[in-house]
Amino acid sequence: MHEDKDHLRRARYTLSETEHGQAWGVCAEAEGLFGEPQRGTYELFGWVPEAEVHDWVGNRVWLVPDDDPREPWLLQDAESLGPLLGTDSLVLTGLDDYEGPPEGHRGRVRAHDGRRWLGSCREFTRILPPKQSAPPLVLRGLAQGDHLRAALLRGTRRALDLEQAALEIRDDQGEPLTERLLWGRVSAWCPSAYGTDLIDLELDGEFFTPVPQYAQSIWERWLAGPPDHPGAWADLDTRRRWAWLDLVRERACRRTHSDPSPGHAYEVDGQHITDEPGLYLALGEAVNGPGGYFGGCLAALDDCLGGTFGYTAPATLIWRNAATAHAHLSHTLTPDGEPYDLLAEVLEVLAAGGMHVTLA
Repeated sequence: MHEDKDHLRRARYTLSETEHGQAWGVCAEAEGLFGEPQRGTYELFGWVPEAEVHDWVGNRVWLVPDDDPREPWLLQDAESLGPLLGTDSLVLTGLDDYEGPPEGHRGRVRAHDGRRWLGSCREFTRILPPKQSAPPLVLRGLAQGDHLRAALLRGTRRALDLEQAALEIRDDQGEPLTERLLWGRVSAWCPSAYGTDLIDLELDGEFFTPVPQYAQSIWERWLAGPPDHPGAWADLDTRRRWAWLDLVRERACRRTHSDPSPGHAYEVDGQHITDEPGLYLALGEAVNGPGGYFGGCLAALDDCLGGTFGYTAPATLIWRNAATAHAHLSHTLTPDGEPYDLLAEVLEVLAAGGMHVTLA
């Protein structure tokens, strides 16, 4: 790779192809990393509310069909646009589940956010928004790898289709933080003001999902480096706690962990465990310190208890202020709307993994 070494020391982003890990290039700035992802929009006809629906509805909203054998449909990071003027409809937007609601479904549907029933509608339909051009992802001051240099010299449509790629992202200490997958189709490039032999590479935004704007401040905090004290997430609302947990998990998957000897004693401060992401963030920091990870769902918690994530069975955990978690997490809903006790499930998984928990 032909680049000046000082620029490489400042490099935060590496664009790589995913099959063999070959680097297309490195740069210090990615314009267009943050934005508004494309969202599905749904009109729920004959909406009958059962709870107040705010602008942000929930990280996971389940649409459960009545008298239908099909599974519930998931709308992630759901937002409400409010009632549709002059109708009895509610409009929701969100990131669709990979299967998505079936086209042309007819019949009553109830909606919940994992904690409470929000309401029901007699049927719903997807609204197709006006076609809008997605802004490009521009990698500024990119030091080209030999493979990218050769592709740009050829300049053919096939050569400029870099196919599936990953934008690997490091923090200010140079430690791996996360990555964003995309389909790398080059739409333009030009010499960069950042230095000799560097370019500004523009990638088609249609094939890239930006980080939502609401999460930008969370990312900026993590890009500066991991937190140096526990509970840095405590003042965040639930939506931003999920964004924080996403980065905690991504960072942990790129690091190695040393497991302690059996018999280790842990302690979790439960005063901020008022929602599901707060639960896993507090457990992660109890086991692995500030910014630590120890699961982001029941299945992941079970995996972490199996080793290689800073834990060796048997061990003990003192859970202080447990009443807070009990008040907020003991009455939750499964995807199909059945009531269950998330806190009890977590305690059961911990016990099965050799963690003796004392609630205080």
